[in-house]
Amino acid sequence: MDVIALVGPSGTGKSHRALMVAHQQNADAIIDDGILIKDGKIIAGHSAKTEKSKIMAVRRAIFVLPGHAEEVRKAIQEVRPHRMLILGTSENMVHKITKILKLPSIAKIIRIEDIASKAEMEQAQVARLKEGKHIVPVPTIELKPHFSGYLIDPLQSLFKRSPRKRRRLGEKSIVRPVFSYYGKLVIDDSAIKAIVASVVKAKEFVKKVAHIHVNHLRSGEEDQGIKISCEIVLSYGNHLPTLLAQTQRRVREAVEFMTGMVVHEINIMVKALYVEA
Repeated sequence: MDVIALVGPSGTGKSHRALMVAHQQNADAIIDDGILIKDGKIIAGHSAKTEKSKIMAVRRAIFVLPGHAEEVRKAIQEVRPHRMLILGTSENMVHKITKILKLPSIAKIIRIEDIASKAEMEQAQVARLKEGKHIVPVPTIELKPHFSGYLIDPLQSLFKRSPRKRRRLGEKSIVRPVFSYYGKLVIDDSAIKAIVASVVKAKEFVKKVAHIHVNHLRSGEEDQGIKISCEIVLSYGNHLPTLLAQTQRRVREAVEFMTGMVVHEINIMVKALYVEA
């Protein structure tokens, strides 16, 4: 494995451009602010962007908090990236991260001023300082389960764009995450309903599932997650609260794992009980 680095002052747009740089440099893994990203997925670590104090954020970013470096080192050994991109505010910082994580010496350092104009860096700093917007370099759809309620929108965070309405097909809405390695990711509500139906009907105590609805929670044009509701028919003789709680948990886990969306509520209505003849 070889290592390259992207260096620049805080808030100048390093994380925003990290995916592009990684793609151009054939890097399949990124270290940024305390997290390890491999092939566009968060693998290990804890983001310094969520720390409440600047001191803790710095310690998190350079992997000196207890257990943090060990967790990421173990994950690197498991996923075995062929090229790593490390982001940092200075050459000293990226060399320190490399040493703490026991990675090979940095073969190439790219500076943010070499790939971004002065105006673009100033615009990024405005978004950071005045608007409090932060970027984590993975697809939006991957971030939502890890950073629920956290504003992460790589393009819209930095550049003003005309409002874009989501396309609707009857009761179906389409969620369009902003950026990924390979383009836009589109998930229709019908796919979510199919997941719910499959998970619920897989249990022997469920005789029927119907009227599955998916409601999106939005703040402006940003999708904040979903609420799911459905009606079921259960077999007679079981403890209903236990079965319903198990079903809610399985549906939430399946939908979040398969779609990357945050599930805020799962409302299940028992319409009837099936009694064996």
